[in-house]
Amino acid sequence: MGSTLAKIVEIEAEMTQTQKNKATAHHLGLLKARLAKLRPGEGSDVAKTGDAQTGFVGFSSVAKSTLLSNLAGVYSEVAAYEFTTLTTVPGVIRHKGAKIQLLDLPGIIKGAKDGKGKGQVIAVAQTCNLILIVLDVLKPLGYKKINGNELEGFGIRLNSKPPNIGFKKKDKGGINLTVTCPQSELDAETVKSILVKYKIHNADVTLRRDATADDLIDVLEGNRVYIPCIYVENLHQTQRPITRLPIPTGASLLQDHSGGFLHEESQKSYKEFKYALVWGLSVKHNPQKVGKDHTLEDEDVIQIVKK
Repeated sequence: MGSTLAKIVEIEAEMTQTQKNKATAHHLGLLKARLAKLRPGEGSDVAKTGDAQTGFVGFSSVAKSTLLSNLAGVYSEVAAYEFTTLTTVPGVIRHKGAKIQLLDLPGIIKGAKDGKGKGQVIAVAQTCNLILIVLDVLKPLGYKKINGNELEGFGIRLNSKPPNIGFKKKDKGGINLTVTCPQSELDAETVKSILVKYKIHNADVTLRRDATADDLIDVLEGNRVYIPCIYVENLHQTQRPITRLPIPTGASLLQDHSGGFLHEESQKSYKEFKYALVWGLSVKHNPQKVGKDHTLEDEDVIQIVKK
């Protein structure tokens, strides 16, 4: 496993250092194919019961266990320290006659997709009909992307559909590529090189959409699952009154830009404003205490504390 992990890290580093453009698309496609073959497959499974299965996914200590306990009355160890849940904890709720199984999965570790920690248990999410990614407002927004990347490493595709690519192996005739729309990344040479990595020398491939190397690899792997996902944010209790506002990119915290930023509710907040806590790219620390003139970045999360 150590040798495999080292190869994965090496390939990921090379991909990061390679500029993405038409000239490098062929090389990146080969690297992605090598990476897909090195990553672990399915891991532990939990007996699926009821009409549907929902998995709670997230980093440790984001209140997945608390959510399971409140919804299903199932005890899943809860504490102020990380990694209290080390195995999958199931529970069941009923809704309008349907029996829904809930799964509290162990906290995600960055690198789980490459075999670190309890990564194999996270693969249980492959059997789910719905995934709830639980986020903590006190932790960096980048955790949302990391959660998605880790699940993607297990062949889970969130809120997306299977690539519209036709693929059929055959005994002879070489590789025939049919393209029904313009392609920005894949060409005949790249498609052939990726197929050869999978030891496929005779096949018909039809690209019915502007596809990527990742799309083609997903089709070749044949074990990808496409699951709807809902993001759940854990808001910590506070004794101070808080107003949460939708903020446009580049706006100052409480400045009206072009008359469209502050709505009626926010105008009241301006007068009562004491300070704000901001999580995101516009601050050095998460959270960071700021004043009214603080400039925001895309996807910043803000809590306004009133006087």
